[in-house]
Parts: sequence; C-alpha cells; structure tokens
Amino acid sequence: MVHILVIDDHPLVTDGIKTMLAAHAEMLVAASAKTAKEALALLEQRTFDIILLDISLPDGDGLTLCAEIRKTNKQSKIIGLSSTNETGIITQFLQRGGNGYLLKNMERQELIEAIEQVQMGKIYLCKGANEKILEQYRNIDVATQQVPVLTRRETEILHLLNEGLTGPQIAKQLFLSPLTVETHRKNLMQKFNANNAQLLLKLARQNRLIE
Repeated sequence: MVHILVIDDHPLVTDGIKTMLAAHAEMLVAASAKTAKEALALLEQRTFDIILLDISLPDGDGLTLCAEIRKTNKQSKIIGLSSTNETGIITQFLQRGGNGYLLKNMERQELIEAIEQVQMGKIYLCKGANEKILEQYRNIDVATQQVPVLTRRETEILHLLNEGLTGPQIAKQLFLSPLTVETHRKNLMQKFNANNAQLLLKLARQNRLIE
C-alpha cells in the first residue's frame, strides 16, 4: 500500500485527489494538511511514501517547504501541485528535492502514473513540461543541489528583472511600493552573492531559475 500525504489548502483539490484514487486499491490518501506548519507536524509523527505538495500555501511556499522536508526526510517522494506550468518554478522544485510536478487539472490516469513513476525512482513531469528539464534531472540526486531558496515574490521579481523592467515598473505591475521591491531586490542580491543586477541575472540563469 502506498500511503500518501496531500498538502493543499483547497478542500476541493484534496477531495478530488481522494476521489481519483478511491478505486485504486494500492494507493491511499492517509492524511492531509492545509498549511506548511500542519504538514511539518504530521511528518514529525510518521512518514509517507508520497507527498503531494501545493506550490502555494497560506503560510509559505511549497518550494521552501520541499527543501525543509528534504533536510530530514530523504525517503518520501515529493510531487509538486500547481496551476502553472512555468519552467523556472519546475526547475526550482526539482532542485529542492522534488521528484515530480503535476498541474492541478490533471486527469486520474496521469496522477496514478506520476505516483508509480516516482515510486520507481524516476522524475515525473506533467504533460507539456519542458522536455529538457526532464532529461537534465532524470539521473540527478536533486536533493543535494545547492541553489538559493527564493520566496514566491522574489521569484516574480527575478523574472520581471530578467524581462528588463525597472524597480518602479515592477512595483506598479505587482501593486507594491518601490521600497518593497527594492528590499526584495537586495535580498536576491544577497542570496546570490551578487553585487549588481547583471551578475544576479547571470547566476540565476546558471541555476536555471530563469531563461
């Protein structure tokens, strides 16, 4: 029996996964959590074969939580759940120890296939994901990759910087104050140990966080 933990704050998603797996005798949603805090508390009590992890949570992002889980749990297979098929997000998730990535509008057969594939030690990416990512990480122990852990907002700002937007333009687009954007930019520079924007973007590309 494959015991599964679903970490998602939307009951419809959790219930949908339970329904899709109900007819599969070898797969059981053994527990669920709506926040990162709840998930970590559950994982302190027991282990799961599969963790289905929402990339966006009320009290944090799934990328950071994935890396946090990997610090003490090398056995469980972690599959990301998201509504976006963005290459940069997928890459970051794999670099933090993820084993697979699914869109929330997946069909039952794809969910089952993803679980079966990661159980066999393979990387599973949702339909339409960049094939180059799959080839690159197929035989890599991604849990050991040393890449700066970014928040969702830092990731958004990094991508906008890569598009050539200035601080004020980013602030306007994200409905933030220029000071807040500058704070995030400084945090990015510190995490990448970069002393200018050009080096920041270069290092981000090397880590495949942007294209």
